[in-house]
Amino acid sequence: MSFPRVGIASGATARDDVEMLSIIIPVLNEADSLRELISQIQASCRQNDIAFEVLFIDDGSTDRSWIVIGELAAENPEIRAIRFRRNFGKAAALTAGMRAARGELILMMDADLQDDPAEIPAFIRRMSDGFDVVNGWKERRLDPWHKVYPSKVFNAMVGWLTGLKLHDHNCGLKLFKSEVAQELHIYGELHRFIPVLAHSRGFRVAELPVKHRSRVHGSSKYGVRRFLRGFLDLLTVTFLTGYGRRPQHMLGAFGLGLFSLGVAGLSYLGLLWGLMHLVPVLTVDPIGGRPLLAYSIGALLLGAQLISLGLLAELIVAYTGREQDAYSVREEMGA
Repeated sequence: MSFPRVGIASGATARDDVEMLSIIIPVLNEADSLRELISQIQASCRQNDIAFEVLFIDDGSTDRSWIVIGELAAENPEIRAIRFRRNFGKAAALTAGMRAARGELILMMDADLQDDPAEIPAFIRRMSDGFDVVNGWKERRLDPWHKVYPSKVFNAMVGWLTGLKLHDHNCGLKLFKSEVAQELHIYGELHRFIPVLAHSRGFRVAELPVKHRSRVHGSSKYGVRRFLRGFLDLLTVTFLTGYGRRPQHMLGAFGLGLFSLGVAGLSYLGLLWGLMHLVPVLTVDPIGGRPLLAYSIGALLLGAQLISLGLLAELIVAYTGREQDAYSVREEMGA
């Protein structure tokens, strides 16, 4: 599918080929920042002639967030909102927003005013260079050290394991085409890996340095548990992007290696047992008390289980995997 060129001309002049922008903003107890956020979004988009809509997703807020959103929606026709029955997490909020979005471009943005709406035109200009996803990079972070340094380690690990090297995978500002949203399925904490998941599907990913502002209202949702969950999700993404359609290639490889070690160990012990009976004068310790026997049997059984698990995973992929998940079409030509 061909995609019209999108961009904002230098000097902020209007263009006929600028597509509609859907701005998805998950909200969790951010009542104090919403009015200022909308004011800044409107100023940035209207000054640059960007057609836009704002989708607020109230993810189970317990403060006045939904009331404030209702007031803003009554005053501004470009605002729409969805309210969850309880807190389902940021990935669920973003999924609901992507399903409801009407724009050809989708921008993720946090509601805490740390993301600067003045960056929106620069994101669109960057995408007009031929990219499908533009990820923000908080080049100068204003967070405390216990958030900055673990984040640097995490980003390095993501780049090493997935092959997509970005400075800030977890930046809240992400712009991508609607066709990217149609192909991705995010859950848990996978929203931070949208660039990685898109890259694995063949979409072109770029990053853009952005201004990071200090938090004024609300409280940070960061914690040690979030970092641990992120690490576990990184393992999930590494498996999904590398072996999601061929799980046996990973599980079977480990299983075959362990199975081979088990067979080699048992073969060695069997040879010693044979020598002990064929050559009585040969002094050989009984094999029954050797640790190698237990290790070899354990490796043999574990290897066989991993190979079996890989076969079961292949059956699940074969019978439940959707055909369109196996590839991604950039464009078509001809009748």
